[in-house]
Amino acid sequence: MVTPLAVVNLGLNTTQAKGVQRWLKASWGYTGGIDGELGPESWKAFQRHLKAYHGYTGAIDGVVGGGTVSALQRFLKNNGWGYTGAIDGQAGPGTQAAFKTFANWCVANV
Repeated sequence: MVTPLAVVNLGLNTTQAKGVQRWLKASWGYTGGIDGELGPESWKAFQRHLKAYHGYTGAIDGVVGGGTVSALQRFLKNNGWGYTGAIDGQAGPGTQAAFKTFANWCVANV
């Protein structure tokens, strides 16, 4: 039996996730396919970005845990993507809405 890789799109649709993957490929060493599914390889690339600029201190393991989400929230808050909530490591509606704003920018610009 083959176990599928964990896909964590945090509310993004396929088009939005593909935009994020193009951004990750352009700048953060993502080498996977542009398939619209944010799996472990996408998140490893995002974790490299979050470690470099947004206080992520965990392993580059592709697991979307509280540390990854907290760093993502800092990224979304500090870079004008519309996140105004607490840095709490919970990918709630505010986090997802801001992530969509960033993803839409990626679709239009990357």
